[in-house]
Amino acid sequence: MSEIQKLLQEIRSSIRAGDPSPIAAGGAGALEAVLDERLRARIRPALRAVINATGVILHTNLGRAPLSPAAQENLSAVSGMYTNLEYDLNTGERWHRDLLLESALREVLGCEAAAVVNNNAAAVYLILNTLANGREVVVSRGELIEIGGSFRIPDILARSGAILCEVGTTNKTRLEDYESAIGPNTALLLRVHPSNYRIRGFTHRPELREMVDLSRRRQIPLAEDLGSGCLQDLRPYGISGEPVARESVAAGVDVVCFSADKLLGGPQAGIIAGARQWIDLIRKNPLMRTYRVEKLIYGALEATLASYRTGRALEEIPVLRMISMKPEEIRARSRRFVRKLKARLPKDACARLLDGNSVVGGGSCPDCDLPTTLIAIESGRLGPSAIEARMRAQNPPVIVRVEADMALVDLRTVFPSQEAPLLDGLARALAEN
Repeated sequence: MSEIQKLLQEIRSSIRAGDPSPIAAGGAGALEAVLDERLRARIRPALRAVINATGVILHTNLGRAPLSPAAQENLSAVSGMYTNLEYDLNTGERWHRDLLLESALREVLGCEAAAVVNNNAAAVYLILNTLANGREVVVSRGELIEIGGSFRIPDILARSGAILCEVGTTNKTRLEDYESAIGPNTALLLRVHPSNYRIRGFTHRPELREMVDLSRRRQIPLAEDLGSGCLQDLRPYGISGEPVARESVAAGVDVVCFSADKLLGGPQAGIIAGARQWIDLIRKNPLMRTYRVEKLIYGALEATLASYRTGRALEEIPVLRMISMKPEEIRARSRRFVRKLKARLPKDACARLLDGNSVVGGGSCPDCDLPTTLIAIESGRLGPSAIEARMRAQNPPVIVRVEADMALVDLRTVFPSQEAPLLDGLARALAEN
């Protein structure tokens, strides 16, 4: 009723002002159409599925990693039912949810113990608060990073109660810098992967094996924030410089942590893994409860890990499938798509193929461009920004890339099942009206 009253008031006000509303001039049909659209917009969910046609695989604004079909199925299976989240089906007694996926994580990572929290920022905080509260953490100046949302390592250190001990310089930190900083109040050596930037040129960083050796000699635990959570060697697909979590564990790092919704390809979560003596301490931290995850995350994460356990991660996990997609596959898809699109475009619009690059995104692999084929969409009536806005207004919304004064579509991040609605959306957006 409020929308009806609001619309009628708008029409009355325009008539009084001597500027009759085009809605009123259109009669009852126009009135009903406008009202219908407003009512639909009012009840439309705030969180909606969109078509990501940008070519940014881990698009933070679009929810980062899309889940695998198996993860979606498992999510659906546990979402509307009671579950054994904190109930041991073998003994009939209560147990801890934090143990649900430890076996799977131990197998995938080769670690002694592991825990799941709600994101990697929480993982870093819990590690620092548990192992270094009131004591010093030695970290290189070149690793005092800031990621999206103003998450800064120095700030997290301060909030955790740990004391920051910076060593080296922005571009060069040597092993002896770490060693000379160790004193009676040193609790932890921290190594941070610079996920979203690179320092080039006159640089030095100790090898991981050197850090592990120092940690052992001085009996100071070593923690490593791996950031993006890569569990698969992606170098064959053009992704270099991303450490594989299992390799850090195998090298002897005491505690590692990383995101689950980036290169791992799962739901938003943070993974903490490593030696049992440290993971058990972290589990006992009273703050652990404030960062725990619920059954939906466990359901999706378990199915995602199953793809790694069976050796089918590249085929089953969308993020890895998109990264490993061959340029010739994308070009063939793009050609077929453009042929279909041209048959539906008005005379003043066109679509053409261009060579370009996709990116991983999500603060991962900043230097890694993946060769792709872009579809440039042009119109004699609409500029690229207008095309982009019209595509956002489609149902489902389509997010395209605007670059070099062109509206661009990259099919790398478009699921095959989304090609038909994408085609419809483009045809509607570019139609003459």
